[in-house]
Amino acid sequence: MLYINGEWREANSGKTLRVINPATGELIKEVAYGGAEETNEAIAAATSAFSTWKRRTGKERGQYLERVAQLLREKTDEIAIVMTSEMGKPLPEAHREIGIAIDYVDWYAEEAKRIYGETLTPSHTDKHLMVLREPVGVTAAITPWNFPIAMITRKLSPALAAGCTVILKPASATPLTAIKVFECFHEAELPKGVANLVIGSAAEIANEMTSNPEVKKITFTGSTEVGKKLIRDSAVQMKRVSMELGGHAPFIVFEDADLDLAVEGIMLTKFKNCGQTCISTNRIYVADKVAEEFGQKLAERVSKLTIGNGLEEGVDVGPLIDHKALEKVEEHVEDALLHKGTLLCGGKRVTKAGLPGSFYEPTVIQGANEAMKILTEETFGPVAPIISFSTEEEVIGKVNHKQYGLASYCYTKDLSRALRIMRELDYGIVGINDPTPIVAQAPFGGVKESGIGREGGKYGLEEYLEEKFVSIQI
Repeated sequence: MLYINGEWREANSGKTLRVINPATGELIKEVAYGGAEETNEAIAAATSAFSTWKRRTGKERGQYLERVAQLLREKTDEIAIVMTSEMGKPLPEAHREIGIAIDYVDWYAEEAKRIYGETLTPSHTDKHLMVLREPVGVTAAITPWNFPIAMITRKLSPALAAGCTVILKPASATPLTAIKVFECFHEAELPKGVANLVIGSAAEIANEMTSNPEVKKITFTGSTEVGKKLIRDSAVQMKRVSMELGGHAPFIVFEDADLDLAVEGIMLTKFKNCGQTCISTNRIYVADKVAEEFGQKLAERVSKLTIGNGLEEGVDVGPLIDHKALEKVEEHVEDALLHKGTLLCGGKRVTKAGLPGSFYEPTVIQGANEAMKILTEETFGPVAPIISFSTEEEVIGKVNHKQYGLASYCYTKDLSRALRIMRELDYGIVGINDPTPIVAQAPFGGVKESGIGREGGKYGLEEYLEEKFVSIQI
């Protein structure tokens, strides 16, 4: 179903989208499949609602978000099952993601009351100078399938808190989770047109979003290639944009690091969500003095992971999102082995009975080198390549990716080294002995081709506000 101007409805054409369970290959449900026409109607609804929504107090907007957060809490079990069914992550991971999503709604429910202006010191005695912060306007959001609820609330919560109205286009692979979020918006009685959901043709919807002059801001999470196109299309009307794009995160392990702790860090940054996150570890740099020991420890730990349908108890790793993703992982592993990588564990599709979906064994490759695709391209799968290094200077010369700069990780017990590495890592996010640095109150985003703008904390709210300077002669 689409949700436009406070009403659930079908697509004008009657077209539907088949939502498939990647673990079983079975049809879950068919949903309405819209396009440019429905997007235009959603934009018109959001434009009409903006004039009144922006005038509500921050406290009022925050109260709506508080109700949404409470409804998400009440529906957590229900939403988790839907999420796991349509994108594959194990149920415990789905529950954790919903918790993160609620954190963002809670945070911005509070931040809605903290949109401050400023009074400036005048340069003339007969003037009074002020800076007002006002909502950007109608905002169009496009979200990915790998975090189908957290990405929605991380974008829509600050937009709504700031006084913007929104249109969401979720990933076609995971529309059911988005529908569940909008059910909460509906039950929270958000005014008509404030939040709108359009599922359907990515090309048609995005083109209408970027070309329609009523849309003042585009926010997108996804591939760098698509992000660049959205920026180009938005530039025609000079729309505000914020982009959270691709990543290629390095993970550095120095010889003085706690190796067991580092292994557990990789389990979280590489194999959660089957390696399908933009901040997943892509390259593991290990000091040569401990590289062999570390590889053995990691392979032993990875070999114990249970692969299966995320709805089943005890499953650690679910399926890749589809067979195209599976083929890319296969290609990267085959290329790594062709370039003299050593397979420590994994390395093939899972074809056992009862698992007909797109499953791939969690894989560790020792002896990775720069000739491999896996060290330059984003794999988006459960493959961990290990590269040895000799000195701090050497590894610093290797870890900074020419194209990407989203997340990075480093393990060491040496405080001075940690501070040096922190400064040298050319990434928007740095985790020192911390594999899970993302929190609602902190900025999330990258440098270089990993994105523009930040999400989270006060920084995320600022992305949806414009400054208006007022000079009053008195």
